[in-house]
Order: sequence, then structure tokens, then C-alpha cells
Amino acid sequence: MRGAVLILYLQAVSLVAQTAKNDELQLNTGKEIFQAACIGCHGPEGKGMPKTTVGFDAPSTFPDFTDCGGTTPEPNETWRTIITNGGPGRGFSPIMPSFSEALTPQQIDKVVEYLRGFCREAAWPRGELNLPRALLTEKAYPEDEVVITTAVNANGAGGVSNEFVYEGRFGVRNQLEISLPFAFLHQNSGSWFGGVGDIGVGVKRVLFSSLRTGSILGVEGLISLPTGNKARGFGRGVTTFETFASYGQILPKKTFFQFQGGLELPTHTENVPRAAFWRAALGKSFNQGMGFGRLWSPMAEVVADRDLLTGAPTNWDVVPEFQVTLSKRQHVRANVGVRVPFTNTADRSVQVVFYLLWDWFDGSIREGWK
Repeated sequence: MRGAVLILYLQAVSLVAQTAKNDELQLNTGKEIFQAACIGCHGPEGKGMPKTTVGFDAPSTFPDFTDCGGTTPEPNETWRTIITNGGPGRGFSPIMPSFSEALTPQQIDKVVEYLRGFCREAAWPRGELNLPRALLTEKAYPEDEVVITTAVNANGAGGVSNEFVYEGRFGVRNQLEISLPFAFLHQNSGSWFGGVGDIGVGVKRVLFSSLRTGSILGVEGLISLPTGNKARGFGRGVTTFETFASYGQILPKKTFFQFQGGLELPTHTENVPRAAFWRAALGKSFNQGMGFGRLWSPMAEVVADRDLLTGAPTNWDVVPEFQVTLSKRQHVRANVGVRVPFTNTADRSVQVVFYLLWDWFDGSIREGWK
């Protein structure tokens, strides 16, 4: 395998060097660079060459750059990393060699832009708009993820609440979401017991996305079914419809802003009042390894909710937090923070909140670590 990679790399470098001396191709455009260094494996149309053609132990299939569903979720930064450091730079196959010595950063940027041109459908939201997930503020970007979130009461009544969320994209701009809450509560008697809460099913739709402006707007409708035992504190006891809008904005210097606002509409308001909520997150990302390594994203959230009743108070919380990528592929991430009430604090606990996120579209949870 290593011999095949070395041969492939030497052939690519040789082709680049020879082509750079050619009057017809001076490697000034992404197309010229692609034809000189990439076409042997990825094919003239970006769909990948057949395994029988490349002449070495290749993966079963090469990536198809014309498949918008497979390429648009990946930001340019991921492609730059793979071209610069080879497949292992993001935990992929070593068959993809490093071009750090054959191409300049400017040439790598040009070939990345050329590769983007193989996707002909502009409606797909780009991966740059998939901002780091906050603990509480829902994103506008449609995702293929599994997220397990846990909140532990740091004071007051003992309690550990959890939520398992499955998210799967379908179509160009849509996402299915299924949530399963479960909790463990400490009773006055001194005993603990657990149970499942209200299961939720929702659909998200992206209304607008623009890489040029760095903006994305989505809406979601969700129904929560009364599957929990309200008498024991698991669930609300009524079917509840939830609707909200989410907005994301890329800001300068890897800073970002996200906002979510919506309504909770129970079917029986005599038992559970209608409520409104709004959440906002501001953060900044930092990369290790000259921009190619682990991603760190400190954030701060402000969250609020209020029952839509005359004279009802508004609950305000602040949530400082920190997300970090765990795998080299960046498809496994963790976030930890503290939810601190700063209004109506008598009956509300400080909570330590954390999640583990797996972007299953980018591979098995066991892949992409080395």
C-alpha cells in the first residue's frame, strides 16, 4: 500500500513539474491543475476513474464531485486539508497523497474552486453554513447527525436529563428529526427513578442560504407526543406542536452568530399554557496545525422562555460553553457548558450540560481517528 502511494505521489509531482514547463498549461487555473495532478484518479468529469484503470490498489470507488448531496456538506477547508496533507489529514485513505510540496496554497485554492464547479445545482446549502452546534440553540442547516445531550443539576433537586436526537437530510433542503428524552430524578424519599419523556418528530426546511452573504435561514415544525409520565415529572401530558425559525450568520475572522425563536402550542391549554422561546449563540472557531487540525469553538448563549399568560415571568439563562472536534475527520464532536439562570432563580437549578455529536454522513463513528 505504501509503495503504491509513493508511486502515485511521484507520478503526480512529475506531472505537475512537466506541465508547469509546458507553454499550453502553466497551472494558472484550477482546470489546468486538475488536469495535471488529479485527473488520473478523479477522472476528466470528476466522477472518479474505474479501479481497473488507475493501476494500483485503489479504494472501491473514488468520490464523485458531481454528486451535490455528497460534496456540498463539506466546506472548502476540508478539501484544502486533504489536498495539502493527503487523505490521512482528515482520517481518509492514504491513497490520496499530500500535494503540499507540489502545489502552492494559491494553486490549491484554485483547484478547490474548480472542483466545486462539478456540482451544477446551486440550491444545495454549502457546508460552510453548517456552523458549530450550540448546546441549546437549534441550527438552520439540515444535518445527518446523532446527538446525545445530558444536563445535570448542580444545585437544588437532584436530576439528570438526557435527550437522544436523530437528524437525517432528505432532498436538497430538508431534514427529519426524531428526539427521545429520558431522565433520572431524585425524590424527596431519597430514591431515584428514571423514565422516558415526550417523543418528538419534526421536519426542518431551509428557506434561504447564501455562501456569498454567509447567511442561512430555516424553519421547523415538530410534534411532541405525550409518551412520558407527567405525574412523575416525565413529559407534559399533552400533545404539543412546536414551530420555530433558525438563522445562522458567518461573521469575520471565523466568528459566527445563530438565533432561534419559536412557539410551543399544546393541544389542551387548560393543562399546559402556550409558550414562546428565543435563543442566541455567539462564537468563534480556532484551528490547530496551521488551520488544518483540531477545531475549538468557544461560544456563549443567551436563552429565554415565557408562558403566554398575563403577568407570567420571563426566564433568562446564560450558557458559556466550549465545543471541540474529537476525530481527525471532525465528524465526532463534544460540547460542554454551564446553564446559569439569572432571573427567577429560586426554583431553577444551575446545570452542567454536555453533548456528544456524531455526523454519521462522514462515516462510522469508529472511522477517521488516525
